[in-house]
Amino acid sequence: QVQLVESGGGSVRTGDSLRLSCARSGRTFGSYAMAWFRQAPGKEREFVAAITWSGANTYYADDVKGRFTISKDGAKNTVTLQMNSLKPEDTANYYCAFGPTPMLPPLTRAGGYNYWGQGTQVTVSS
Repeated sequence: QVQLVESGGGSVRTGDSLRLSCARSGRTFGSYAMAWFRQAPGKEREFVAAITWSGANTYYADDVKGRFTISKDGAKNTVTLQMNSLKPEDTANYYCAFGPTPMLPPLTRAGGYNYWGQGTQVTVSS
């Protein structure tokens, strides 16, 4: 029912910035959160950042806090991820996710989300 489409990925150098966008369509009810996860080749999908729609509380992985900022635009039904000071270790396919709140498991775990986008590639070279 919910569809998510990511955009904004690309190839950049260390220290550069990128802005990812996730456009949401479909009907939604109740409280929910949207998040960004990333997955590098051969690795598990890991949490990056999340935001709750009601209250706009934000959550970040330790290794991106201070560099990445997640935000939402309720009128446009979009979530953005501003990524600054990019590092090679940020290289991954980035996925947008949607899920109801409160979440069990918590919103830092992929299992709490019901819908996923197809991903957008971010490559950071040194």
